[in-house]
Amino acid sequence: MIQIEGLTKTYGATQALKGVSFEVPRGQVVGFLGPNGAGKSTTMRILAGYVTPSAGSAKVAGVDVTVDPVQARRSIGYLPENNPLYEEMMVREFLGFIAELRGIPTAQRNARIQRTAERCGLQNHLGKDIHQLSKGYRQRVGLAQAILHDPDLLILDEPTTGLDPNQIVEIRNLIKELGQEKTVILSTHILSEVQSTCSRVLIISDGKLVADDSPERLTVGEGGTVSVVLTSRLGQKLDAAVVRQVMESIPGVTRVETAEGEGGDTLGFALRYSSEDPRRALFEAAVKNDLLLLEVKRQHVSLEETFRKLTAAENSTTPRPAAA
Repeated sequence: MIQIEGLTKTYGATQALKGVSFEVPRGQVVGFLGPNGAGKSTTMRILAGYVTPSAGSAKVAGVDVTVDPVQARRSIGYLPENNPLYEEMMVREFLGFIAELRGIPTAQRNARIQRTAERCGLQNHLGKDIHQLSKGYRQRVGLAQAILHDPDLLILDEPTTGLDPNQIVEIRNLIKELGQEKTVILSTHILSEVQSTCSRVLIISDGKLVADDSPERLTVGEGGTVSVVLTSRLGQKLDAAVVRQVMESIPGVTRVETAEGEGGDTLGFALRYSSEDPRRALFEAAVKNDLLLLEVKRQHVSLEETFRKLTAAENSTTPRPAAA
């Protein structure tokens, strides 16, 4: 559905994109992440046909967006970050206007508007002026205009910006529903949104792609924390300093922090590891040192930590290659 190769965009002395390449197959929901100014919106605007690339190519459904932009746009539904709407129009009037622009036959427009409104939860708001709607419902109108012509690809740029937690959940659920039958590329700063809705994550930093993988693999590969609660197998009082040394000697453990135990003769520690799972070595060390493990709980690093690490690495002097 999307083929981007060597995409470059320059604004005067600023290079917003530096040879970005990736492909997205049909039916995939992709989270497109990056710091402010990294090149996310520029990439999405090029895909949508609003910006012309300086070099490279971008194709939608096999159609180059610069060679035949009108044909490419027939496959695209686009919700830009600022969600431009004619707020003096009624919702039905606005969607009718969009239907006319999209070339939907007159005989089909009313049925298409009604079906789209029901899908976006707007069926009871068609007669209202857009300016009367809450921010959440205006976002729903933006999504409605994006899917009205039944496109194969949805490009959503920060679709939940400015919404309250309840509205975010509503829009997120709608996006998940749409993702069951359409290709979706979603730009957002809310990383929990990506983990709950996307099967793949692209991370861009300083105009270059620095990661391309599933949310699970991006976090698993970056290590995590093992929380443990221990006591003595022999019923003796534990020396916290001695046990800490045992924990620090476990292969793969990069840092040991004191954590809460369960009272009595128990001790708690948080073992940070970088890549290799240390739990097998942890059990062996416990047996060797007459320790009982009352609790072992592993937590992968969050997508937020992975994101910060990847984007910080890109701005350092040693470039980091993209993930497999």
